[in-house]
Amino acid sequence: IARAAGVTFTAAPAGRGPQMNAGAAQATGDVLLFLHADARLRPGALTAVTTALANPSLRGGIFDVVFDGGDWVARTFNCIYHWRRYVGIFYGDAGIFVRREVFAAMGGFRNFPIMEDYEFGRRLFGWGGHMALLREPIYISDRRWRKAGLLRTLTVWIIIQTAYSLGFPAERLGTIYRQIR
Repeated sequence: IARAAGVTFTAAPAGRGPQMNAGAAQATGDVLLFLHADARLRPGALTAVTTALANPSLRGGIFDVVFDGGDWVARTFNCIYHWRRYVGIFYGDAGIFVRREVFAAMGGFRNFPIMEDYEFGRRLFGWGGHMALLREPIYISDRRWRKAGLLRTLTVWIIIQTAYSLGFPAERLGTIYRQIR
């Protein structure tokens, strides 16, 4: 599907951080948009990014996460994700976009096995200028937490987030994550 759409592929070391950095190095635009494979944007999404970045003080931003499902669980996740972005807590599933020069000045993503998107987001949120918190939705598949179960998904999420916030190295957390996921 990607090849038919004209997507260019590049080789990169294992791990999302190195892979996203390799993709950024191959990209030719002034704005980089990082999307997870299970994310879907509406046709107007790129216009929303362009409109937001017409303000030169904005260094990048994210979309408003909407999980598939429509039930109380999805609505709860949607609400949590919506409000925590205002304090700079978000992951790559929010569709991070950033000006190329800001990405380069920040040194890109860290080569972490996990939390590379969270760590980049924290730096982007606190790194000079302002961030766009778009109202434009990004739709995320509910496949993972439906398959693993809500309790297990939340437990893993809380353990990893808390451990990282307490200073556990991302490399060690990557090993734990693979074991409990």
